[in-house]
Amino acid sequence: MRLRSTGRTLATLAFAACGAANVLAQAVPPSPPENPTTPAKALLGKALFWDEQLSATKTMACGTCHRFEQGGADPRLGIHPGFDGVFGTADDVVGSPGVVASDAAGVYQPAAPFPFAPQVSKRRAQGVIDAAFAPALFWDGRADATFEDPITGAVAATGFAALESQAAEPPVNAGEMAHFGSTWSDVAARIAAAKPLALALDVPPALSSFVAGRDYPALFRDVFGSSDVTPQRIVFAIAAYERTLVSSDTPFDRYLAGEDGALTEPESEGLAVFDGAGKCFLCHSGPLLTNHGFFNIGVRPAFEDPGRFLVTGVPSDLGRFKSPTMRNVALRAPYFHDGSAATLADVVEFYDRGGDFHDGQSELIEPLGLTVAQKAALVQFLATATLDPKIALRTPPFDRPTLYTESDRVPNVVAPGTAGSNGLVPRLVALEPPFVGNPSYALALADGLRGGPAFLFVTGGGPAPALQSATFALIALGPLSGAGANGFASFTTAIPRDPTLVGSTLRMRGIVVDPAAQAGLAITPTVEFRFFDTP
Repeated sequence: MRLRSTGRTLATLAFAACGAANVLAQAVPPSPPENPTTPAKALLGKALFWDEQLSATKTMACGTCHRFEQGGADPRLGIHPGFDGVFGTADDVVGSPGVVASDAAGVYQPAAPFPFAPQVSKRRAQGVIDAAFAPALFWDGRADATFEDPITGAVAATGFAALESQAAEPPVNAGEMAHFGSTWSDVAARIAAAKPLALALDVPPALSSFVAGRDYPALFRDVFGSSDVTPQRIVFAIAAYERTLVSSDTPFDRYLAGEDGALTEPESEGLAVFDGAGKCFLCHSGPLLTNHGFFNIGVRPAFEDPGRFLVTGVPSDLGRFKSPTMRNVALRAPYFHDGSAATLADVVEFYDRGGDFHDGQSELIEPLGLTVAQKAALVQFLATATLDPKIALRTPPFDRPTLYTESDRVPNVVAPGTAGSNGLVPRLVALEPPFVGNPSYALALADGLRGGPAFLFVTGGGPAPALQSATFALIALGPLSGAGANGFASFTTAIPRDPTLVGSTLRMRGIVVDPAAQAGLAITPTVEFRFFDTP
């Protein structure tokens, strides 16, 4: 079966009567009346969205988990042990890494199952592109159309406020961006004192001109009329920016607008499968290629993650998750809420066999019996016809800064360590930005012998430091704390605001006195730091 590019299919039939106005190229995302989008507010939101200083550790921005080259989703593949809490079993989840667990003082804490490592979410981060059209966000839809002020709890926006509701969660989530006990007052105070985008590189010209060396209170005054940096204003600005992230120029959009030849022959054949034997249109309809519904498609047993049920308490919602848009889907691998499908071909095979777990599964999911040619055509349509080229080109609105965590300024391992009597090579945890003037730089030594005396051995740049080096500093950490055989120590230190440090390097190793280890010492890999300045 072949489709003419000027025809209409079941997936778009309901929209055809409304004419080309429904094509996203001409659509304006809805916004709550309390938070109208303005160019200045969107630029402020863009600065906040890409500012890692929004997090307690200065290592996570909203954009860390929502990068355009990944279709607005997360390119980092963290592993969560899933329902059984055991790594390496069938229910493991591909999630999004967040922050190392820390307390209000910035000291790292041994939070299981990720002791002294970035915590990983139980679900994949969804894409932010075109999210402005969704009536509810997150896989379980808990971010709905009514937004409540994070401080007062009063309703601050009604109708179309899912973006605001969603943006209010991660900055105070201790696994994603915050420390234990963090509040929105903490976040607002941190932003009020921060230099906008101080850790970012390659800031786009329009955003750079908007910031123009001003602090956040000045930017907030420009947008909101006063310099007060409040949680509600932070959320309003981020949501306003996200409403600009619309992918409006896919071949599928041009097809909907009636452009002859908008789809290639293979794409047209794939669309025919999408709207026919593949039955994809039942959940992925219209220009957005989603009906925003919640379905149990049988990815995993519902008891492992109850999904929508956690929000509604309705038994029939057990195991149901939000139907995502198929726009730009080729960029967002891996797929499903648990990241269990590595490729689009894997997704098609999953639906062709009717899913994997059938208890409570939607009656819409059943074996399809697609041919090899139909599967290939369907993958072709999804991979290319739904893709907006502006994303790969980083054309506005998809231009963005480079994050600190993407740069070569992150401390890096330059020499291996040696194992202790517990069979583990101890770890030196050093992830935060070593900029001059950083008032709270966190370090940790983990996986050493509990009770063993520990030290940090620090030298200048150059070869990996030898213990017999003549120029070094030896910092005592005391006996390692912890349970079982594995001990740890963590502390914070200030990096002096000394311009002579900029560009210089130092190397650090952790040393644990461990009589049963080789030469009586267990030693971490050597980590090199290069100090940098902020604008």
